[in-house]
Amino acid sequence: MLDRAKTAFTTHPHAVGESYFEHFGAAMRYSGTFFFCAFCAFVHAFLPFLFEKTASTTVRKMVADMDARMHAPQGKVEPAAQPAE
Repeated sequence: MLDRAKTAFTTHPHAVGESYFEHFGAAMRYSGTFFFCAFCAFVHAFLPFLFEKTASTTVRKMVADMDARMHAPQGKVEPAAQPAE
């Protein structure tokens, strides 16, 4: 029973070359980014002169990071030193 539970928590992280906690950290960072984008889009809906490109620029960077993680050995990627648009 315990082995089955461990497998449920580690199969996907190991498939992408990460430990459970490495994968947890990455997923939590993406979650925070999604919350940030949702906030910016919400404010932008009411005040269109604010956060004009913030959510879309952030999502593009997040997708680039996810793509890089997919192709990096062991799922490890160095943060890009690219300035925000």
